[in-house]
Amino acid sequence: MERLKTLIAGGELVVAPVALNPIMAKMAEEAGFKAVYLSGGSLGWLKCVTEANLTLPELADVAVDMRAACDLPIILDGGAGWGDPVHMHRTIALTQAAGFDAIEIEDQVLPRRMHHHIGVEHLVPTEFIVARITEAIAARTDPNLLIIGRTNSLRLFDMDDALRRAEAMHKAGSDMLFVHSRTPEEMRIIGERLPAPLMIFAPADGFAGFDMTEDDLAGLGFRLAASSGTAFAAMYKAIRQSYECLAQGKSDSFLGPGGAGAMMKEAHKTTGLDKLLEIETRTMGDG
Repeated sequence: MERLKTLIAGGELVVAPVALNPIMAKMAEEAGFKAVYLSGGSLGWLKCVTEANLTLPELADVAVDMRAACDLPIILDGGAGWGDPVHMHRTIALTQAAGFDAIEIEDQVLPRRMHHHIGVEHLVPTEFIVARITEAIAARTDPNLLIIGRTNSLRLFDMDDALRRAEAMHKAGSDMLFVHSRTPEEMRIIGERLPAPLMIFAPADGFAGFDMTEDDLAGLGFRLAASSGTAFAAMYKAIRQSYECLAQGKSDSFLGPGGAGAMMKEAHKTTGLDKLLEIETRTMGDG
């Protein structure tokens, strides 16, 4: 397994899809991805509590399960870091113990606000996020753990404020900068004004049809693109349709006739059933 630190040292953009459990991580690996993103937002929806109610041990538990099944590096959406600057020491200790390759720390207030999910931000002063980043770096003992400084300032203020915050986090020692942005125009400005390596969210509908290619973004210094919710949305749609069809006595057009059995066999392959059966047969006989 290549560590994320090594991957972003190259000149390419690493795309990391959201993974919320071991089988999603394994499926990402099968698809050819080199890292996965544990999104607080999507995990919050999965647990029906929103990201604002998640605790660090919950995400650490998910990571331990994923790391036991898959070697891909995991990027942690660390939100506001679960505390003041002093609390970053516990946050980083658990992040390292759980085996994450990177943690993203934002300039949001704590407790987290639900309004974040509808684009209304409540941010701490620049000096406060700088103190969080500084203490996170001081707490780090694993040199391969990346500290990603993130600002959501563009959703509340303007580009100048967002760039000032990012520059301050860079001076504090952030290994990567993430200015929350969605448009190609914003991304171009960020790439031209801030030092690499940079992080973004991948377009919700993927790069096909987006005005900038992965190579374009890499050329601007972007090295990590996290797809934070697309796979979760696909999962939600597929499960909802399956339930509705079952409840209404209809055939599920998504799976098609015999599709459920076929997909279960594919899932067995992903989870490594053949390997487990081989071990059991070799050590216990044929039953």
